[in-house]
Amino acid sequence: MSWLESLKMALTSIAAHKLRSALTLVGVIAGVAAIIAVMTGVSVVQNQMESELSVLGSRTFQLQKWPPRGFQNSGRNWREIQRWPPLTVEHADLIREGVASADLVGAELWQFNARVSFGRQSTEAVSTVCGGTPEYPENNTHFVELGRNLSDEDVKVGRRVVVIGYNVAQQLFPFIDPVGKQIKVDGRKYTVQGVFAEKRSAIGGNFDNYILMPISVFKQAYGARDNHGNLRSVNITVRSLRPELMQEAIAESRAVLRAARRLTPRDEDNFFFFTSDSQIEAFNQATANLKSGAFVLGMVALLVAGIGIMNIMLVSVTERTHEIGIRKALGARRRTILTQFLMEAVVLCNIGGLIGVALGFGLGNLVSLFTHFAVHIPGEWAVRGLIFCTLVGLVFGVWPAVRASRLAPIEALRYE
Repeated sequence: MSWLESLKMALTSIAAHKLRSALTLVGVIAGVAAIIAVMTGVSVVQNQMESELSVLGSRTFQLQKWPPRGFQNSGRNWREIQRWPPLTVEHADLIREGVASADLVGAELWQFNARVSFGRQSTEAVSTVCGGTPEYPENNTHFVELGRNLSDEDVKVGRRVVVIGYNVAQQLFPFIDPVGKQIKVDGRKYTVQGVFAEKRSAIGGNFDNYILMPISVFKQAYGARDNHGNLRSVNITVRSLRPELMQEAIAESRAVLRAARRLTPRDEDNFFFFTSDSQIEAFNQATANLKSGAFVLGMVALLVAGIGIMNIMLVSVTERTHEIGIRKALGARRRTILTQFLMEAVVLCNIGGLIGVALGFGLGNLVSLFTHFAVHIPGEWAVRGLIFCTLVGLVFGVWPAVRASRLAPIEALRYE
């Protein structure tokens, strides 16, 4: 008997007992759907996070005193980090002069919950102010769409000019060109000289809701300490000449900073550096436990479903004992009987697996209905889910299939 004939007979047997087959499939569907739903949901969020965490690009890394926000499992004591001296603009200048493998070195300071106004129009107090250098757009892959960027002269002479985010421009200047207009940021006047291109964040980032001003002006406006009373520490962004020089630029910048901060060979770094890849890796590590938990729960559900399938197949063997006897009397081999019942168990599992995969994809992508996240179908998990179902069918279908194949023809024919 060919595999195709075995498949047809398996489908016929399953169709002949619709209710029993449906009840048997519930466990398989639940197990596969649980795994696929969680993996799909995590993949949807992960794809969006990877897209937005890639803000630094493939050539740029950042040096800062504080660990990257949202990934604070740095392995260092927080109070110890607070005692570290801040990074400064002078440190950025040293890297700019001493790192041959870098072509752009920028410096940034940040102030949160700022209020921006123009005439009677005002934003909510959620805008972010960045005191930066002209390298900001290139190093953060967020470019000026209207007007112009900051210049070195703006920073040197302390011009009170700003480049505003897309949302700020839409709120304050819905019908007019904002370039050249005067706005107030936390009550201080600045002239708008540019507007950033839209860069909406689906994970709550402030890409479009911030103000960029010269870092020298920022220092005058907001002082030396942040909202928590800590001395402000500059974030230094460094772009390597080429992507393949990234690690060399990191090593050179690290050496420059260690020398400037008088660290001995035995001292650990008192600063952090990270790339887009390191942030993505940290996010993946944070979701690893969730994936593992979903996998374990799904496997437990499939195990229970497998036991149910084995019981149903044993019942099926008992019900079809007379049929098996007739087939053996007509010359059917043990291998043929074994293949038929094993095929039936595998097909039954994979029907449930296909339904579970479809249901899991739907449940996992519910995240997209309530966010701006793109729909994602992790095809590799669909394949894995069906492979697991096949294995469950094989493992738990073996004993019923062996039992059927070992029935003696004469005893089977006598069975009523």
